Amino acid sequence: MASDNFEVFADGFTFLEGPRWRDGLLWVSDVNGKKVYTIAPDGTPTVMAEVPDRPSGIGFLADGTPLIVSMRDRSLKRIENGKLTLHADVSALVKGEINDMVVDKKGNAYVGSMGYNLFAGEKFEPGALVLVTADGKAQKVADGLHFPNGPVVTPDGKTLIVAESWGKRLTAFNIEDDGTLSGRRVFADLGDYTPDGITLDKEGCVWLAAFANDCFVRVRDGGEITDVIDLPGRRAVACTLGGGDMKTLYCMTFNGEMADIGKGKKASQVETIRVDVAGVGSP
Repeated sequence: MASDNFEVFADGFTFLEGPRWRDGLLWVSDVNGKKVYTIAPDGTPTVMAEVPDRPSGIGFLADGTPLIVSMRDRSLKRIENGKLTLHADVSALVKGEINDMVVDKKGNAYVGSMGYNLFAGEKFEPGALVLVTADGKAQKVADGLHFPNGPVVTPDGKTLIVAESWGKRLTAFNIEDDGTLSGRRVFADLGDYTPDGITLDKEGCVWLAAFANDCFVRVRDGGEITDVIDLPGRRAVACTLGGGDMKTLYCMTFNGEMADIGKGKKASQVETIRVDVAGVGSP
């Protein structure tokens, strides 16, 4: 697929993460801009909340209430009437900041922790996945993950897939009736690709942002790569499928290197490209 088919949808952000398509709007977190936005179909952004401790993953409870990862204080916040309300504090369960998240149809939130302070130059340690139920109760449900990122849940609610960025793989779990995880397996060994944010389509394939490789990749269960869209000179951070027919791939991109993240430079944008297979709404 040709990279020259990308179109800029919205720009002027510092570092975008956690894209979610819901009710005709794209939701995004500007991590270092410390704001959560919705972006209308014409590219107009609206601030939905300010998150002083840096927002990341976004999800929605069964009643539609938005949930936001607050990275630095390692908590989940609800957006209620434009203000943040504590949903769960998971700081006692994790090491390092928390990052991306997916929320299933029951309102169960699966939150990834980095395991160490990446930006302070700490030595790598594996991270974990924490389950936060709709009533705000939290427990660790998976450990030993190599920088968990970009989780998705299949439409039947039975499988969770998570990117392990430094493990260069996608890992799948069975979701039990109580929300806990079992049956850990490799969904896809990605070779040299480093997955960040991911999204799921109707064929059960995953689109992933390969941050260190400057491209977006589509992969099947088992590891067969079907598509690669190169992104020369820009980092691929996260993606989600949306639009009226769910065939628009919304891509979060960054004009800079790892060392540039957090410097306040407005180097992040949303780019779009059309794909053949529609998304299923997770994330």
